[in-house]
Amino acid sequence: MSGKNYGSRRIQHSLLAENIQIGRYKVRRIMRQQGLVTTWRRKFIKTTDSKHSMTVADNVLDQQFNPNKANKNWVADITYIWTASGWLYLAAVMDLYSRKIVGYSLSSRMTADLVCTALQVAIHTRQPPKGLIMHTDRGSQYCSQQYQDLLNQHGIVCSMSHKGLCYDNAVMERFFLNLKMERVWQQSYANHQEAIKDVSHYITVFYNQIRLHSTLGYLSPNSFEQKVDNLSMPVSDFT
Repeated sequence: MSGKNYGSRRIQHSLLAENIQIGRYKVRRIMRQQGLVTTWRRKFIKTTDSKHSMTVADNVLDQQFNPNKANKNWVADITYIWTASGWLYLAAVMDLYSRKIVGYSLSSRMTADLVCTALQVAIHTRQPPKGLIMHTDRGSQYCSQQYQDLLNQHGIVCSMSHKGLCYDNAVMERFFLNLKMERVWQQSYANHQEAIKDVSHYITVFYNQIRLHSTLGYLSPNSFEQKVDNLSMPVSDFT
């Protein structure tokens, strides 16, 4: 079910969730005996271009990656996906509370429309209160008037990373790395539609519903949200 992406730690917690009592080292030993290894590998991932003259927001989030409730702190970013038909761009929005991807958009063009569509999906899905912090890097798409107008329209506070500090948006970058390791780098997409279908499946079916997160006590984002009593809005999976 994990697509050969789980190591011994996540396999152990997955088995424990099925009431199968087993230690991590036994899992590791069985994996070694059976020749089971994860299939991902690391690659360099280029980020958005921040060389522009547009106004940049202060870093309001200030690496507060663990808010105490949903729809308080969101993060967003853009990444590149190669296909035989050329580059495809993914813009995604994450709620830091549950690490859930609450909005995303894919396009052959890396424009302000791309990031605005992802944010509009997130707003429609979650209906966040005014005062939500929306953190991104300093990319021109996020500094655009179109994007800033959308934030202002919904009373969302804009936050941007300090120049040259990738740690300011580390959780979002980690999601993209997981996406590449666990899915994209294992595939060879013939065209954009094939990539869109596969990436959408990863986000909505595997990542949000199934993938275990150590930060969430080895629950998936959806399971974490369903478990917490004070969550005031329903879980949605873009379906």
